[in-house]
Amino acid sequence: MKTSFAAAAACAVALAATTAGAEISDGKVKIAVLNDMSGAYADATGMGSVEAVRMAIEEFGGQVAGMPIELVYADHQNKPDVGASIANRWIDTEQVDVIVDVPTSSVALAVQEITREKNRAFLISGAGAEQLTGEACSPTTAHWAYDTYGQAQGMGKYGVETLGDSWYFLTVDYAFGHALEASVTRVLQESGATVVGAVRHPLGVSDFSSFVLQAQSSGAKVIALANAGADTINSIKQAQEFGVTQGGQTLASLLMFPTDVHSLGLEAAQGMALVEGFYADRDEQSRAFADAFIQRHGTLPSMIQAGSYSAARHYLQAIQDLGSDEATAVLDQMRKTPVNDAFALNGTLRADGRMVHDMYLMQVKSPAESSGEWDYYKVLTTLPGDDIYRPLDQGGCPLVQN
Repeated sequence: MKTSFAAAAACAVALAATTAGAEISDGKVKIAVLNDMSGAYADATGMGSVEAVRMAIEEFGGQVAGMPIELVYADHQNKPDVGASIANRWIDTEQVDVIVDVPTSSVALAVQEITREKNRAFLISGAGAEQLTGEACSPTTAHWAYDTYGQAQGMGKYGVETLGDSWYFLTVDYAFGHALEASVTRVLQESGATVVGAVRHPLGVSDFSSFVLQAQSSGAKVIALANAGADTINSIKQAQEFGVTQGGQTLASLLMFPTDVHSLGLEAAQGMALVEGFYADRDEQSRAFADAFIQRHGTLPSMIQAGSYSAARHYLQAIQDLGSDEATAVLDQMRKTPVNDAFALNGTLRADGRMVHDMYLMQVKSPAESSGEWDYYKVLTTLPGDDIYRPLDQGGCPLVQN
């Protein structure tokens, strides 16, 4: 795996040969990773996304179009005002060309307005709100790894068929959770299911007892966790303590990462269904990337981290091909080229900013099914990107010509 990844990197370096007369602002390309490095989403994003972007930079030999690539990063603390302040400083005084990752949709929406106004590229991997490519879409944004619409399409249809026809939501109380709950509710109702209620919890809360008890008392066949990261782990642990699954109800995670399963252990997490954007065992290329990431960071990459790698890699290739880092032109170039890498095969970047790629309906393996550490998922079915993502003409993006 290491040899395969090294060979791929060497090939990319060869492609990144110096381009004469490149129009690179400030004599460098500066990439900034902005995410949660200390809160609920730190494991799925955090320094792992920084490392993933660093891997993409190294594939280009640390330079693109003959100019050096610089990497910086910061913690937005899941606060829109903090994220906006950092983004403004980066662009206004530190000559940042592109901002990558940005989990927490409320932060991503704030940063998107800034990058739109100041003509900087914005590569979203961590945030999920579908309005980022809907009414709030931007010509300088690419939404990469997943979104709430795709998660809803995958889990909603599958869940009604196999888990049950009555659902209750345990939802994190901010834009991402609200969007995910609304999207899944729509798909469930279209599929003939009943949503009997929902309870909202603050981001990063440690005590889920009251929320779990409300969900348990609803009598719903399925309790859907519309949260992520540490919130998902804690809600599953406390649901087990209250005997939710022993009482006949099913837990379904609407956004779960390998690090969550690792923290819970297969004994606790086995059988949970999830929609995932990165399949480490897809082919030799994906296995090589995953192996290299594990060697460097110690964990299997989440789809957010793998998506950050892929988005940064595609961005740098567009600069190499174009000979410029002007944001609008680079995003136009990114749309012209299919995405083929360890994260996605034959992915396409649309006019609304959505990168369309296949997703996977997965299930957590039992301890007996796993071959060892990080062998946690089995693929139930591949979800074609054209089927799972919102149709281009239905999002309300003003950039889409009807």
